[in-house]
Amino acid sequence: MPASLSSSVRACCAVAALAAAGFALSGCAGVSETIAPAFADPAKYELYDCKQLEGERKALAARTTELQKLMDKAETGTGGAVVSELAYRNDYVAVRGSAQMADDAWRRNRCRETPPDATPAPSTPQRPDIKPAPKR
Repeated sequence: MPASLSSSVRACCAVAALAAAGFALSGCAGVSETIAPAFADPAKYELYDCKQLEGERKALAARTTELQKLMDKAETGTGGAVVSELAYRNDYVAVRGSAQMADDAWRRNRCRETPPDATPAPSTPQRPDIKPAPKR
């Protein structure tokens, strides 16, 4: 009888530990949005102009999407949630923080998106096509 009592107590303790770990990890998902700015340099985008900010915002959005896909892929495997958290969460939070800082600078500078069909004006004058004179 005492052997079965101790094994049932151990089983209850194991279940309680797993439940506590699950609750602790589930809280991590919501924390990243509030902590993200703490992982980014707030003055990084202060001197960026709108053109630089536009490129940076696109790069950060692409990196965020890439990390999210990697995290989703990692979570499909055995122990994937833990692997996802350990391997990608810190980078994801840092990139999200940088994106928030870039968006703040974008709004502060009152920037506008460049239309996709607009071609930038050449910065240097173009040389006219000069053909060699015909030989006589």
